[in-house]
Amino acid sequence: MAGLNLRSVLVTGANRGIGLGFVKQLLGISNPPEWVFATCRDPAGERMQELQNLAAKHPNLLIVPLDVTDPASIKAAAARVETHLKGSGLNLLINNAGMVKLSTLESETPEDMAQVYATNVTGPLLVSQAFLPLLKQAAQGSPQPGLSCSKAAIVNISSDAGSIQKVSCWDLGQVISYRCSKAALNMLTKCQALGYGRDGILSVAVHPGWVQTDMGNSGSVQAPLAVEASVRGMLHVLSTLCEKHNGAFVNWEGEILPW
Repeated sequence: MAGLNLRSVLVTGANRGIGLGFVKQLLGISNPPEWVFATCRDPAGERMQELQNLAAKHPNLLIVPLDVTDPASIKAAAARVETHLKGSGLNLLINNAGMVKLSTLESETPEDMAQVYATNVTGPLLVSQAFLPLLKQAAQGSPQPGLSCSKAAIVNISSDAGSIQKVSCWDLGQVISYRCSKAALNMLTKCQALGYGRDGILSVAVHPGWVQTDMGNSGSVQAPLAVEASVRGMLHVLSTLCEKHNGAFVNWEGEILPW
């Protein structure tokens, strides 16, 4: 990723799937970040072994407790990250944590809708708010002109299932709350682009593809795309983004997607 030069990056939902894939590949690039903050709800919980093994090998990887549905947890995580950055700010925030509930128009419930929105929409909003001062700090301290992921950026991991024009894979799964939440996340990204662009912060929504994760394989059909290929594609795309992409909705191959 020759065009991606990060001093610091934070990934939510980093203990598995796409989040863990981001951590692995960021640590493995020729110019790895000075700090990779990998956040998850419970660092001592199940399925943490791989991330813990990485942290034991890479002193620049810090595992940080963060529950995107808990404002107090988000605030505590931001304070902890700030102490490690020592005034340099946060270059890249990847809002990756997400969830899906299998549902149809007939079976969708208020409880599931609220839970999915809390994770997929309100979570990225609150996390971005909490880390905004650090993103501004990175932008102000950067000599780079314009906007880029190497300077300061919010990347919201979205889905083309939330594209109102495409409504992709409808026949394979309606997942109403998930689709609605990703459409809302796309609007949040647009709002962040309008609100934070003047501060030197790029905001973009990225569709990672239909990926072989617990979430991607939760339906009746196996996802076609490996985590490694998806993350490698997304990191390449992130390295190419600039001011004209602020507020864009792109996929892991760099294609602009319809809203």
